[in-house]
Amino acid sequence: MLLGRTANGLYWMSRYIERAENMARLLDAGLRLALTQTTSSAEEWTSLVVSAGAEAAFRERHDEFTAATVSDFLLRDTSNPSSVVSSIETARMNGRMVRTALTRECWESLNEAWMSLKRLLANPIDERELPSVLDAIKRDTALFRGSFQGTMLRNEIYNFASLGTLVERADNTARILDVKYYVLLPSVHWVGSSLDNYQWESILRSVSAHRSYRWVYEADYKPTLIADYLILNPRMPRSLAFCYRGIVEDLRQLSEDYGLQHPSYDIAVKVLERLQVSSIKDVFDYGLHEYLEGFIDDNARFSQAVADNYRFT
Repeated sequence: MLLGRTANGLYWMSRYIERAENMARLLDAGLRLALTQTTSSAEEWTSLVVSAGAEAAFRERHDEFTAATVSDFLLRDTSNPSSVVSSIETARMNGRMVRTALTRECWESLNEAWMSLKRLLANPIDERELPSVLDAIKRDTALFRGSFQGTMLRNEIYNFASLGTLVERADNTARILDVKYYVLLPSVHWVGSSLDNYQWESILRSVSAHRSYRWVYEADYKPTLIADYLILNPRMPRSLAFCYRGIVEDLRQLSEDYGLQHPSYDIAVKVLERLQVSSIKDVFDYGLHEYLEGFIDDNARFSQAVADNYRFT
C-alpha cells in the first residue's frame, strides 16, 4: 500500500501537468473567440480569467483585461499558482518527491518539459507569438503523458496519477465550455448565426476535437451537438463522461488492491450516473452555465474526498 504522501505526490504531479496543458487550451479558446468579435475583446479575456477561477487574484495585479495582461497572468505569473510556469514547477516538485515510483523515461520527460517551458516563458510573450507558444506547451506536456502511458505499470501508482489527470481534465473541459457561456455576442440576433457557430467551432478546436466531432455527428457545428460531445459522449477523451468513467475504473482497481471501498468511489459513481442518464436537452433546459457550475463544484468535492480517504498529507 502506498503511503498517503506518495499517493498525494503522484496525484498532484499529474494534475499540475494537465493544468499546464489545460491553461494553454483555455487561452487558445479565448484567443480564437476574441478573433471572432466585432467589438471590444475585453469581455472575452475577462471570461478566461473568470473561468479559470482567478478573477480576484488577477484584479490585484492588473487593471485591464487584455490579451497581454491575461496571457502573461495565465502563462508566466508566479504569483498565480495555476499559471503554466507555476504548474510545471509544482508538477516537477511533486515528481521529484515520488521519483522512485516513476520510470526513467517518465521522469526525464517531466524534467525536460520543465526546462523547456522555463526557457520558453522566461520573457513576456508577444501576442503574435502566442499561438506558437501555446502549441509548444501542449506538445511538451503531451510528451510527458505519452511517456507515462507507454512505460508505467498499471498498478496503484498508475491509478493515483491517472485520477489526477482525469479530475483536472474534467474540470478544464467544463471551464472551456463555460468560456463560451460568458462570451457576450454583439446582439441576441447573432445566436445561431455563422458567427455564433464559428465560436462553438473554436471551442472544439481548442480541445483538439474538431475532426473527431465530424466523424461522430456528420453535421454542421451546432451548440447542442458540441455540448453533447464534450459533456456526455463517453468515447471523447476530454468529455466529462469519459473522464468520470476512467475515474470510477481507477477507484475500482484501488478498491480491489486495498480491499476497501471508500466514500469517494460512491461520489464518483453518482457523478457518472448523472452523466449517463442525462440528455443534452436536459442540460440546456437546466441551463448550460448552471450545469457546468454544478459539475465543477461536484468535481472539487470529489477531489477533496479522495484526499481525505487516501490520507494525502
